[in-house]
Amino acid sequence: MTDHPARRLLLVHAHPDDESINNGATMARYAAEGAQVTLVTCTLGEEGEIIPPALAHLAADRDDTLGPYRQGELAAAMKELGVTDHRLLGGPGRFRDSGMMGAEQNHRPAAFWDADVDDAAQYLVEVIRSVRPQVLVTYDPDGGYGHPDHIQAHRVAMRAAELAADPAYRTGAGAVHTVAKIYWNRVPRSVAEEGFARLRDTVPDAFPGIAAIDDVPGVVDDTRITAQIDGSAHAAAKRAAMRAHATQIAVDGPFFALSNDLGQPVFTTEYYELVHGASGAPQGVREDDLFAGVPGAEQ
Repeated sequence: MTDHPARRLLLVHAHPDDESINNGATMARYAAEGAQVTLVTCTLGEEGEIIPPALAHLAADRDDTLGPYRQGELAAAMKELGVTDHRLLGGPGRFRDSGMMGAEQNHRPAAFWDADVDDAAQYLVEVIRSVRPQVLVTYDPDGGYGHPDHIQAHRVAMRAAELAADPAYRTGAGAVHTVAKIYWNRVPRSVAEEGFARLRDTVPDAFPGIAAIDDVPGVVDDTRITAQIDGSAHAAAKRAAMRAHATQIAVDGPFFALSNDLGQPVFTTEYYELVHGASGAPQGVREDDLFAGVPGAEQ
């Protein structure tokens, strides 16, 4: 195990582009600092809505080739962030985008939402036992905003962390490993409010409309935040990674919009809630390093 980098971060996301929106600055920062950053994406986002009219033919109800195209966008985004280890859960096509909650796609063959959690988790256990991350980042139980694939990604990530540490589980699938710290993606409400105020005051005409704060995944009361990662030095990399997901995201300076064309702020300080493991900061103080308190892994 001595050939592993001193700091190893694993992020589990539902679709290509989720990682850049939620954690792009964090990923770029840790990659630049020499940490091993591993991204596992659970689906190819085959059911996503497409922004550029010239690419509309990729849609699921037409050519149904958006998934492979988004795989290329994901690779381009990771290059912008300096992340070299990005994987698809179980390999390309193992699990398919489930569409929005209640859609018929939820129960189509290979839909991620319909997958048995333990079956899906076995592939992530293999990654955990191989990479041996000290820190895992994923969504909260609601997936941030209720999307079935985000909820399932949460369930699979949390279950895989549990199974990877179980010496009785799949003894031939690598040495057991306990993830020291698990975080959920968060945005403090005060930061979201300030970001939307800036959007209204600075570029009110950048997009036809402005999203609501509740459209931002993971917004919670400020007291829930336990860590904030200053990625401002990597703001350009985050925006470039988001632009790489051109079928899904339109970026205008420090703001962006999804297919609904409603503007949102790009956050370059990213926020987290520690839900497993011990904080490396004094009580009542937010961590500024996800590896704080991890022996041998602090900056």
